[in-house]
Amino acid sequence: MNIQKHMEAIFITALAIAGAGSIVIDRLPDARATPAVPVANSIGIPGHMAVIIVRGKRDARRA
Repeated sequence: MNIQKHMEAIFITALAIAGAGSIVIDRLPDARATPAVPVANSIGIPGHMAVIIVRGKRDARRA
């Protein structure tokens, strides 16, 4: 009987924490992605897909 009371208390506590956390998270402002470096013009324009080329040294240990 004691185990059932403790499990019920743990369940109610977890439910309360999850509910309160959900309310707090819903009130946070939405995240916005901004570039780290200001760019004068955008890479992609409507009708043209942005092409990004990544270059780097190949790891010599991998064949």
